[in-house]
Amino acid sequence: MSPQTSIPNHVAADNASDVGRLRFIIASALSGLRTAMPVEVISCTNAGGVSAIGTVDIQPLVSAVDGSGKLWEHGIIYGVPYLRIQGGANAVVLDPQAGDIGIASICDRDISAVKSTAGVSGPGSLRKHDMSDAVYLSTVISKSAPTQYVLFSASGITMLSPSTVTIQAPTIDLIGQVNQSGGTMNAATSVITPVVTASTSMSVSGKDVGTHYHSGVATGTGNTGAMVG
Repeated sequence: MSPQTSIPNHVAADNASDVGRLRFIIASALSGLRTAMPVEVISCTNAGGVSAIGTVDIQPLVSAVDGSGKLWEHGIIYGVPYLRIQGGANAVVLDPQAGDIGIASICDRDISAVKSTAGVSGPGSLRKHDMSDAVYLSTVISKSAPTQYVLFSASGITMLSPSTVTIQAPTIDLIGQVNQSGGTMNAATSVITPVVTASTSMSVSGKDVGTHYHSGVATGTGNTGAMVG
């Protein structure tokens, strides 16, 4: 028996009439029809870097059952394409990771030639609804809450990362009030602004601008000396 089919149990009623025999034949044929199934990701060719869409190796999680009721675990399906949200050169890069439990859709024809050419192709063989032609769609069952995420809720959008968040562009426009709390703000180049307002204090070269004093002060039109404290 092929490990990808589940042959229905044959009972005496199936031989009792033409209808019973026909029912068994139809049920046997339908047992090989694949639509979608839960799978676990075993490995992924990509690991979060900027690259073309890769492939995953997946393990089907629902075992086959033969006519005697014995379970047959499916083997690993290798080189399965996976879904990425991408349009042209624009993408959200979020590669599957080992241990993810998601849903795989089974194409109705052999897609091996399309995978090789990334273009219009004939079917690679005469197989139909075969698990070899699976496409991994997305995670559907999680074992724990995420620790890095973009959260959309009624109160707004929250981005959280346990490490560095990098935003790179020739120009970055921030529209609206920007609040910074905790840590420090470092600028590698000049900061140009029409007004600087400090709610507590502001330092320049280690000197508090609000409370500092100058040396060499003299009554009249002379300028003060350099900042000393």
